[in-house]
Amino acid sequence: MSKKKPINVVYSTNPNFQFDYDEEPEVETLPPGKQTLKISLDKKQRAGKMVSIITGFVGKPEDLEDLGKTLKTKCGVGGSVKEGEILIQGDFRDKLVQLLNTMGYKARKI
Repeated sequence: MSKKKPINVVYSTNPNFQFDYDEEPEVETLPPGKQTLKISLDKKQRAGKMVSIITGFVGKPEDLEDLGKTLKTKCGVGGSVKEGEILIQGDFRDKLVQLLNTMGYKARKI
């Protein structure tokens, strides 16, 4: 997900010049007890189909992917992880709250 920004340096006379990228430090994944996840239901721009959206995860994208995969497996449905959100197909808000609470996360419906 990290994209390098374009560099505007045209020429440098210093043979040892190295450009410093302003990279964002990678966020450490907080333990489940310190995370507050919000679960909402959305059906806008989805052809009338409902999607449960989980937001508020703080951590590495790999850990978010793992959590999304676990939740999709436990619910027995499809879904995806996009832009820091977990999308689960269908209205599984109650089940997701229960699953996340048993995993140690603080989860609530919106």
